[in-house]
Parts: sequence; C-alpha cells; structure tokens
Amino acid sequence: MNSGAPFKSIGVIGGGAWGTALASLCASNQVETTLWAREDAVIRSINARHENSEYLPGVPLPKSLKAAKSLGMAAKSEAILFAVPAQFARTAFADLREASDGRTVPVALCSKGIERSSGMMMTEILAAVWPEAEPAVLSGPSFARDVAMGLPTAVTLAAADPEIGARWMATIGASHFRPYLSDDLTGAELGGAVKNVLAIAAGVVEGKGFGESARAALIARGFAEFQRLGVALGAKRETMAGLSGLGDLILTATSQQSRNMSLGVELGKGRTLEDILAERNTVSEGVATAGAIHALAEKAGVEAPICEAVAALVSSAKSVDEIVAALMARPLKSEA
Repeated sequence: MNSGAPFKSIGVIGGGAWGTALASLCASNQVETTLWAREDAVIRSINARHENSEYLPGVPLPKSLKAAKSLGMAAKSEAILFAVPAQFARTAFADLREASDGRTVPVALCSKGIERSSGMMMTEILAAVWPEAEPAVLSGPSFARDVAMGLPTAVTLAAADPEIGARWMATIGASHFRPYLSDDLTGAELGGAVKNVLAIAAGVVEGKGFGESARAALIARGFAEFQRLGVALGAKRETMAGLSGLGDLILTATSQQSRNMSLGVELGKGRTLEDILAERNTVSEGVATAGAIHALAEKAGVEAPICEAVAALVSSAKSVDEIVAALMARPLKSEA
C-alpha cells in the first residue's frame, strides 16, 4: 500500500468520549486539530484544563487540541472526523455542508448506527445531504478511554478512494493505534451498527444470570445473523469476520464498559429502559438502531431473530421473559 501524506488539519465533530479520543489522537500526531462540541462546559474543560471532564474524566489531552462551539472553525479543516450520534447525523451533515460552502471534503464516519426514521446507513445519509463529501468509515473494537489512554488498539478504515484512505491512515495511525485499510464501506458500517444491537442482547443474558455458555451461543448466533444480512446488502465476508465485524462484536458483547451491553444488563435485571436512560449522559446507539436493523433484515428477506427480539424489547412490545421463551422455542434446525 502506498503511504499517503497526513491531512494538515482535522475537524472533529462531536465532543463526546469517542470524538475527544480521536481528537486527542490527531493532535498527538502533530495534526492541527479542532474539536467541535455543543456543551460550553466541555469546551471550557478542554481549552482550560486539557481534559474532557464530562465524558473522559481523568484523561489528559494534548495542549495543542482546541475545542470550539463554532462549527465553521472545524469545517474549515482539510478533513473531518464525524462522531455525532447517528440519529442526529442528518442535521449535522447539512450544517457542515453549509459551513464548508459545499466544498469537497474527506469525511470519516466514526459513529455507529442506522437512522431510525429512514433505515439509511450513515454513508447513505451523507451522500444524500452532502454529496460533495468523500466518505470513509472508521470502525472496530475501540473503547474511547482505551484509545485516549494510548492502549494498543486496531481498527478498520474503509474508504472508496484508496488515496484518501492512505491519507487517513497516515493521519490517525500511531504506535498504539493501528488502522487496517479496506474498500468495503458497507461491511465496516454495518458491523458497527449490528454489534450494538447484539451487545444489548448479550447484556440481557448477563443481567438474567444465564451464564457464559448462553452468552457465547448468543454471540455466535448473532454473528450468523450479521453475516446473513451483510451478504444480502453486499458486504464482504472478510470484512464481517474482521475488526469492524467480529472484532467489534466480541468487544461490545463481553465488556460492561460497552454502553450497549451495560444497558442490556440493567434490562435483564428488570429495570425499565426509561429509568436506565434517564441516568446516563451518553448515547446507547443500539436502542435506536434495533428497529432499523430489524426492518432492514425484513426488507432483505433475512432471518434475524435476535435483532428482532432486541427491537421488541426496547420498544416494550415484549418482556425479557417472553422473548427468551420465544427464542428457545424456535424450531430445531441445521446450524448451516
């Protein structure tokens, strides 16, 4: 692979934990980095104390990293890392297009989810709202705190244009952060969305006390659902078996550091979704994405009983006990 020249300036859109970790990564690589955030407290904390005390407390950030509330400041950058939750992406893309005067800008999509209202993936929304943008997808097993703390991490960077992909690799690659290049945007993006839904299911297994064997079975059968859907939508099998697919699923379905798995744990213990979400200042994308994944699977004619079950659970259509009973009562069949 030809090595590319890193981008000279990066605008990171989204001041949560993941956006902050990515901004810290770029700034540590001596790239001029501007982090856009909505919250004044986040901006003050980063600029004055070099820490995002709201979303990444206790993690020191590079002094060169600047936070701003003006979207125009970030949009003037040579390239954009987009880390706004999927359900708010459409409006943010429109604002960014306007702020950048509709110019051609490389945009790496770092959020994981599917728009609930339309069933569109992030690349599809970007193409519809900001057609001048050059899309890439950054996905894989990567907790924000691990990346920000400099712990070893490997991810997938999918780009349609290999030259743009090489530039992204040069911009974000570091001794502790290893991106692998792919041209399969669909596979990389779908893996990031489906794993959040499956992580909720894995959390429910944990919360109900069903044991490690049940969780392992759920992860394996959930991965089978993801593969069926991925093939139907044109994803590559090697992508689905790679970092942005199986790798990300293993991480989020086995650690309560995952927002989605920890939410599932609380649901498994019998708590209501409303009470769980009321206590959190972060987004669990699997809640909004579950229904969209189920709809995608139905449209594609793909059987996805676990994703369907999570959609029923978060919409309060069925209880945990009803869902477990229905899954275990399914007709016996060949694994293949």
